[in-house]
Amino acid sequence: MSVVTSIRESLVPIHKEGYPFIAIAAAIAVVLGQLWGPLGWIGAIITLWVCFFFRDPPRVTPLRDGLVVAPADGRISSIAEVLPPPELELGHAPMLRISIFMNVFDVHVNRAPVSGRITRIVYTPGLFLNADLDKASEDNERSGMVIDAGEVPIGVVQIAGLVARRIVGFVRQGDTVSAGERFGLIRFGSRVDVYLPAGVHAIVGLNQRSVAGETVLADLRGGEPPRAFHAE
Repeated sequence: MSVVTSIRESLVPIHKEGYPFIAIAAAIAVVLGQLWGPLGWIGAIITLWVCFFFRDPPRVTPLRDGLVVAPADGRISSIAEVLPPPELELGHAPMLRISIFMNVFDVHVNRAPVSGRITRIVYTPGLFLNADLDKASEDNERSGMVIDAGEVPIGVVQIAGLVARRIVGFVRQGDTVSAGERFGLIRFGSRVDVYLPAGVHAIVGLNQRSVAGETVLADLRGGEPPRAFHAE
């Protein structure tokens, strides 16, 4: 393998949504550099960070009926049975909610947790509280969708946070998605909630790191029993 090929394969692709922001950051860096050299270097560092933020690495998704994969990179911040958001129209019974908090250094491209048809997409305006807070799922600006996974509907909610001010969607109501397929992103740091039927066991633990499209959150078939976790 040539050195050029090795370098090319080590580079992480950048999502096209990031191109305008990278161009703006680069232009500002040039202007700052004209004003004072050290400012230009600061602008260059910021430009590199913007490139890093919009990275979109390829993922290998485990495929099997019933598997629910993580929709986001980040930290598992909550696992609880709660009422689903009313706008998703998933009923009035508690569901298992698994929340993933993304900081500004995580990959922010979100991926479908299951394969199926998108039966509902709804945007809800709201506040911009810290997305790590439990009440953010009710009070914050968010975009939710429901995926008909064949046997059960699965809810996915992108939640804006303190820094995030824009939720971007790549899909429309009626589209069919595959598990691990990109469906949106959030700028710049926030949270994604997944709502699963009551009785389903999470097979991830609190504060565990998840990888979008790869980490298995749950098994709808019930083949995976609850797990115990310890941190070191």
